[in-house]
Amino acid sequence: MAPAMFIGGGAVIIFLLISVTIFHRRGRRKPRTTELPPSPPAIPIFGNMHQIGRLFHRSLAELSKKYGPIFLIHLGVVPAVIISSAEIAEQVLKNHDRSFATRPSSAIIHYLSYGSRDLAFAPYGEYWRQVRRICVLHLLSAKRVESFRQVREEEVALLVAEIRAAAPSPVNFSEKMISVTNCIISRVALGKKYCSQEEKGFGEMLKQLGGLLQSFTMKDCVPWLAFWDQLGGLNARVNSCFKKFDGFLEQVVEDHAVDLNRRRSRGTHDASSSSSKSAVDFVDILLSGNDDSEEGGEDFVLNRGSIKAIINMFIAGTDTLYNTLEWSMAELISHPTSLKKAQDEIREAVGFKPNITEEETAQMHYLKAAVKETLRLHPPFPMLVPREAREDVKLHGYTIPAKTVVFINAWAIARDGEHWEKADEFWPERFLNNVDSRGQDFHYIPFGGGRRGCPGISFSFATIVCALANLLCYFDWEIEEERKEKVLDMSEFMDINVHKKFPLLLIAKPYIRD
Repeated sequence: MAPAMFIGGGAVIIFLLISVTIFHRRGRRKPRTTELPPSPPAIPIFGNMHQIGRLFHRSLAELSKKYGPIFLIHLGVVPAVIISSAEIAEQVLKNHDRSFATRPSSAIIHYLSYGSRDLAFAPYGEYWRQVRRICVLHLLSAKRVESFRQVREEEVALLVAEIRAAAPSPVNFSEKMISVTNCIISRVALGKKYCSQEEKGFGEMLKQLGGLLQSFTMKDCVPWLAFWDQLGGLNARVNSCFKKFDGFLEQVVEDHAVDLNRRRSRGTHDASSSSSKSAVDFVDILLSGNDDSEEGGEDFVLNRGSIKAIINMFIAGTDTLYNTLEWSMAELISHPTSLKKAQDEIREAVGFKPNITEEETAQMHYLKAAVKETLRLHPPFPMLVPREAREDVKLHGYTIPAKTVVFINAWAIARDGEHWEKADEFWPERFLNNVDSRGQDFHYIPFGGGRRGCPGISFSFATIVCALANLLCYFDWEIEEERKEKVLDMSEFMDINVHKKFPLLLIAKPYIRD
């Protein structure tokens, strides 16, 4: 046993030495002929990875203070440009949008998304254009988002009733937000709630999926050390997660296909029509679109893998919703004046009604400003989903070679003190003048921008505002004295999104109008 271990260790050392030699020879193969952005010193094989902590956005924001708003790092042997200014972000997302429209390859994401067949990670091309068209026109259009209003209102009403019944016991607000967003997303995407104790496995799968999506892999950064992913057990965890999730999604799609065949026999198979069954969900829409070449556009048909990949993407979006709800309440409870302003506005608009409809949230300007301010300070993806240069591009006076990965630090841009007054403070009043949040104001891009911007903005914002309006209206929220330090601690930890490190444990007191 011991000799084998020593032999294995010696082989790894020899392999690393050879790799270092290859790395340096490659670096000397030809002189630099183009003007690249400035770069911190790198080490062989691993590049600048030793300079990056778990909170990627904060590490890179610190480096930008020294190397400027655009600089180059190496993630292993992969060149990556980091952008930390709105002006340069605009060049990427608008002026050169097509040149930066594709995604870099990622071994884990490629596998978990059925060969990069979802909207978020599909390479730029005809397939991506067709999938985006289906998502924008049929899944996330204004009409479709409105059609899911009843689902949002019902689930939020159940949440309010559950919290009221448990009062005055402490509420784990973080867990409640996970539950309600799981319920809403699963009903909208899958047609069934997967948020009860009986369906606890669904939440566990989501948690495992989220953890894997942000995992570091040697295969992506140092390809000739890919064997380390196998030795470390990462590949086994990815395979296990995929098998569980694929089995779950396959059963969901098959059940919908059987139901669609029944409805087809009754002459009501067009689930994408508003005149179809009331409980239309995303799987219905995607399956029914394959029955109509007009829906798919030029005979474009989604196979089972593509349908599951698209649904998988929406399910993973649960994390973004609950994350924003959690941070919104954390900021409001930490700023009592802002909390009171939001509650007064909501209660004045609602009066004595037992629940709040989405029509009534239209006039809740301060609440919406508070949500926008939360997204500024705590964007769901502080580093926007990376892009890859499809060709050599001139950017801010530098040449960005083809195949270079480009990261935009939306978190750093949103805290730029030269643009934002009180940049690091929670101050919703700044958004009462309606700063754009759809990627046109490049100082504020929590949902990205350009052709690869998030198409789910309307759905996400409607869900967040509906939930917060009800929770702030019908309860007064307090912090237990012994928990105050952790509740008010805004430290972060990284999962698929950046979350609050300590959960929100609050006291909810049912509000009684005088």
